Amino acid sequence: MPGKRIERDSMGEFEVPSDAYYGAQTMRAVVNFPISCLRFPRSFIQALAHVKLAAAQTNAELGLLDTETSEAIAAAALEVAAGRHDAEFVVDIFQTGSGTSTNMNANEVISNRAIQILGGEIGSRSPVHPNDHVNLGQSSNDVIPTALHLSALKSIRYDLLPALGGLQAELERKSDEFSGVIKTGRTHLQDATPIWLGQEFTGYAGQIERAARRIERAADDLSEVALGGTAVGTGVNTHPEFAGRVCARLSESLGVEVRETDNHFQAQSALDAAVEASGSLKTLAVSLMKIANDIRWLGSGPRAGIGEVELPEVQPGSSIMPGKVNPVIPESVCQVAAQVIGNDAAIAVAGQSGNFEINVMMPVTAYNLLQSIDLLAAAARNLSSQCVSGLTATGRGPELVERGLAIVTTLVPHVGYDASAAIAKKAQSTGRTIREVAIEETDLSARELDEILDPTTMTEPGLSGGVSIG
Repeated sequence: MPGKRIERDSMGEFEVPSDAYYGAQTMRAVVNFPISCLRFPRSFIQALAHVKLAAAQTNAELGLLDTETSEAIAAAALEVAAGRHDAEFVVDIFQTGSGTSTNMNANEVISNRAIQILGGEIGSRSPVHPNDHVNLGQSSNDVIPTALHLSALKSIRYDLLPALGGLQAELERKSDEFSGVIKTGRTHLQDATPIWLGQEFTGYAGQIERAARRIERAADDLSEVALGGTAVGTGVNTHPEFAGRVCARLSESLGVEVRETDNHFQAQSALDAAVEASGSLKTLAVSLMKIANDIRWLGSGPRAGIGEVELPEVQPGSSIMPGKVNPVIPESVCQVAAQVIGNDAAIAVAGQSGNFEINVMMPVTAYNLLQSIDLLAAAARNLSSQCVSGLTATGRGPELVERGLAIVTTLVPHVGYDASAAIAKKAQSTGRTIREVAIEETDLSARELDEILDPTTMTEPGLSGGVSIG
């Protein structure tokens, strides 16, 4: 069992594990919030560490921090950013609404590690103080929303958008592959006029393309950060050039645009940019659920369903029915979509909790937003690689077109709506095709009917219809 050491904060002494880099304030938070097993994800801790790193370098540049202290803080922050001290971040997500406990968790870990680097005693708060040095020019109230924006922005740029680009490309490849496969269109779950299977997949690719554009627009607002506002947005106790210089450093080192807000009061009292970003993620989730469900239905069967495509067989589908294979990849995507939609609801509630000069649901907003980004990126990659890439078309689609009733639509310009409806009803009641009934009920020849009822002419505007009624 590790021993204990006594650390001190503004409230007095508190016991901390002897081998921990965190200190008294972190330990108080651990005791105060025994709520869940949920912690800030790696991406958030990494972003927070980069803020501390850039802050230390900027404060030295401004003459507010000596070089030795700055370099020790920077070295410790780099270790945190690299994940070497992840086990030290022990505070529950359901904590103080400003995230102060996690900010101090970072300050204490970086402070104690910097002290160690300089040959001092962990827990002594000297020569590197968690508040006076690591947190110099900052407040939890501007650092936590900044880390929220920065971590979400990086995850979107480097994970989610590339995943969506890959899925879009795979859907477009399938659109080309399926361009010559005719099938029955469906509206209201009922037969409609024919469509190419490739056209359906063009629609799916278009949904993903537009979802990515929406997310990119939301990401632009995430580039605006609260840093520099300190406690309430006035910038008390910080150098006027501090935030701008830190943002420039972050932009250069992380490869994403980060800029100081021109209105600190909204940046700290509200989480509107996070709410907007979550909304765009929810829209993507809805699109993915539509696409995944369509693929499930198109592959349903194999004998008693639609069966117009075959999905890759990735695992046995039943513990009792031999040979059964289920559409498990699309099912997992639908579950991710449900989770993201739920996360968005939590973020919407959290966004309403900006009471006067600070929002008090920052941690839960960060957790849900980052989880949504990570889940959607993983689901998009998995759908692309394990499902869409292996889809094949069957002969079922073309077979159903000839038997379908909706091709009667192109008869309307030739015999009128009512006569066409009568032909469709007779075909349905007798189990015959539109072509078979039309040859009896109209004066049109077999050759004319072949031309009029050619399903390929119904898939492009201008190729069918527009002929005078006969």
